[in-house]
Amino acid sequence: MNTLEHLRETNPGLPLFGVEDAAFAPYGRVLDLGSCEGLAKALAAEGIPEAGNCYKASTEGLERAPEREAIRRLVFGGMEIQMGYCNGRGFTLNAMEYHKCSELNFSNTGLVLLLALQSDLHGDRLDAADVKAFYLPPRVAVEIFPGTLHFAPCRVSEAGFDCLVVLEKGVNAALDRVDTGAKGEEKLLWMRGKWLLCHPDSPQAQKGAFVGITGENLTVKI
Repeated sequence: MNTLEHLRETNPGLPLFGVEDAAFAPYGRVLDLGSCEGLAKALAAEGIPEAGNCYKASTEGLERAPEREAIRRLVFGGMEIQMGYCNGRGFTLNAMEYHKCSELNFSNTGLVLLLALQSDLHGDRLDAADVKAFYLPPRVAVEIFPGTLHFAPCRVSEAGFDCLVVLEKGVNAALDRVDTGAKGEEKLLWMRGKWLLCHPDSPQAQKGAFVGITGENLTVKI
């Protein structure tokens, strides 16, 4: 039994696909970046925390990866980018964010991405039942399209996950102020270039992020 089959068996109530499946097409696309040996080595050097998740927008090692210029041109059209990571042991939905630029993800470990579309939003609310799960195998790079709702990946083994995160430069930097009581989309603006809504049971809700996810706080079982 392969990893995707195992995940489907252990998560019977969760719509779960591979990124190669046609169901992934509205959310993103699989990229051909060659062997990605440089990316793999640089990402492995960052390590996986013993508990929780760790996000860094940019690291020196990843910024030196030989695939950087190809990514900058192929995915971001020559815009300035930042190459960082989200590594950890998470397995819960908690929140969903979107950007107005693409995001590139790549993993050595494999992981699950929980995704939704902006068309799934009802005003500023998202029903967790509309979230789908996608298995990203090791050594596969994907572009997550602008506006696709996503958040920290979920692990597929007790060893945790590593995930390269490439965005336009400056995304996820701190804002001068956050106003979750604002009108319209502005209430979701949590960091630069990052619009966020969270589940009431999440750590993000405790930090004051806009609560906009209804239903179950989904988990991925292994």
